[in-house]
Amino acid sequence: MRILVVTQHFWPENFRINDIVEGFVQDGLSVDVLCGLPNYPKGEWFDGYSADGPFEEVYKGARVFRAREIPRKGNTGKTIFLNYVSWPLYAAGALKRLPGGYDAVFCFNTSPVLMCWPAIRYAKKHHIPFTNYVLDLWPENLYSVLPVKNRFMRWVAQSVSDSLYRRCDRLIAMSGPLQERLCARTGKSTADVAVIPQYCEDFYAVPQHDAALEAQFAGRFNIVFTGTFTPAQSLDMVIRAVLDARAAGAEHLHLLLVGDGMSREALQKQAADLHAGDAVTFYGSVPAADVPRFTALADALLISLSDSPDLGLTVPGKLASYMAAAKPVLASMNGAGYAAVLESGGGLVSPACDQKALADNMLALYRMADAERAALGAKAKAYYTAHYRRAELLKRLEEFTVKGV
Repeated sequence: MRILVVTQHFWPENFRINDIVEGFVQDGLSVDVLCGLPNYPKGEWFDGYSADGPFEEVYKGARVFRAREIPRKGNTGKTIFLNYVSWPLYAAGALKRLPGGYDAVFCFNTSPVLMCWPAIRYAKKHHIPFTNYVLDLWPENLYSVLPVKNRFMRWVAQSVSDSLYRRCDRLIAMSGPLQERLCARTGKSTADVAVIPQYCEDFYAVPQHDAALEAQFAGRFNIVFTGTFTPAQSLDMVIRAVLDARAAGAEHLHLLLVGDGMSREALQKQAADLHAGDAVTFYGSVPAADVPRFTALADALLISLSDSPDLGLTVPGKLASYMAAAKPVLASMNGAGYAAVLESGGGLVSPACDQKALADNMLALYRMADAERAALGAKAKAYYTAHYRRAELLKRLEEFTVKGV
């Protein structure tokens, strides 16, 4: 089988599609990738890349074809918008560079929804099935990052999103509620909209103890967050909750933020204004394979989302990696993610943006005996084993993508 994978974001950027492509190749599929030039999340070209390429590479057995894009430098509303619209246009022009002969097309559709448009064009022209893995539901996810208020612009975003989803042959949702929403918006049946949660790479389940790193943060109760900093994560509320918990008696509570994103500068200013330097550390981005060094030293792992009913339709991919680490999950979110943590018994969960409830849960974890926290971590790991294992979910992705071919 020959598969064309379409995704704006790809290696060396840290996205799970990197591992999916590697898995496809390991399972005997011939894979070509159409993607962008790496600049996420800072909007700066990665070392070795520029607006002039390179435009063709090989990644772990897959051929990579890159299309230009306007980088999201500064992460302003304007640069993010230009980045969102530029890559699909450049990618559509790059379709003619592809060697062809594919049996199916697969899109790993994070934001923006527009990135699936070149995939749809190619699949329709060559009469091959197209499967869209919906990681960020649009336009709802757009509004969690950019506060679009203009009614006409919101109508345009809704119309374009619905049109693109309808034109996909098959859709993959991360949860049952998202499946229901996609079926309602597209008129498709559940036979064409599968529920396949995001898995996590196997290395997340293997602790990496780093003596120097652990010594750096020793003597603290470390709550670790890993990932991207955007308004959708409500990290400003999390910082305030940390200070509330410390004031209530958790004097050694410490929030370790590992990652980067459009909200970093504002969050650092907030921490400085609140004199939270001892309570919060901004570590910066690390390669995905290094994340277990940080989860290994964590006393708890934090996941948070803003108070949006639409964000509650999805289960963030990081939840799988957190559970794989066998550490208590501290969740502040609604919907499918809330339900998963609650069902697992592997942590404490509070409603999205409820600062007091999150601070209370931080204090409760802080005061728990080590054995109690270890028991929560064990339950989280058991839930990962039952629901988020790579081999099974990767196989389901492959079978659904090439179904009927």
